[in-house]
Amino acid sequence: MDAIYPDFFARFYDLIYSKILTGQDSEYYMRKAREVDGPVLEVGTGTGRFFTDALKTGIDIHGIDISSSMIDMLKARISPEDHYRVRLQSILDFKSDIKFVLIIAPFRVFMHLNTISDQVTALNHVYEQLETGGQFIFDLFIPNPVMLANGLNEFMDFEGEYEEGEKIKRIVSAQYDLVNQINYLTMRFEWTEKGKLQTGTWNTTMRLFFRYELEHLLNRSKFKQTAIYGDFIESPLTRESKEFIAVCTK
Repeated sequence: MDAIYPDFFARFYDLIYSKILTGQDSEYYMRKAREVDGPVLEVGTGTGRFFTDALKTGIDIHGIDISSSMIDMLKARISPEDHYRVRLQSILDFKSDIKFVLIIAPFRVFMHLNTISDQVTALNHVYEQLETGGQFIFDLFIPNPVMLANGLNEFMDFEGEYEEGEKIKRIVSAQYDLVNQINYLTMRFEWTEKGKLQTGTWNTTMRLFFRYELEHLLNRSKFKQTAIYGDFIESPLTRESKEFIAVCTK
């Protein structure tokens, strides 16, 4: 699983994604969390984009992440008495005495599992951590054929100020290995610090999924009741769909 973020990435994470993301995913997961009565686990909490709002509304939420920089940022945003809710751990080996009624993996977390072995292990591990009748929900993006063919070269997806007079921009490149269905992603950060230019680069990989492959993968897991939707209002999949929303029930 390849999603350990450096400190500079965590530092600017909230600023960048508050602009890039629409908020539809957070609204969807919040609605799902409010519908259940019991503990909720978020896999890949990051700096707490969803977690902190859920906690403020009284949801009994817990979270794990594999990046210590993200966990540190999250803990700084919540009360020390709630720090027990957050753990530095992977979906592949997480253990808890709590049985959850809902486990979520928002914002493409599952796409950082590159091998079939890890994907099935993760699904089955989540299954064991759920109450009977509990659900595991995660989202993936549907691959864009044009981007698969052309790749992405030095695309600036964010530019702004993180403090008065201090600027930050992010430049993204992506190359696709279609045989192995891997997206090789590079993000270069450039920011000023007291007028001096600073840079940092983060490389990661993301697994590309297609519809029937995802259906077969879910069928290989312990989950026997699954559904795949095309957006965050759970519409059926169509040619225009941009998202896979997988809902797996124990």
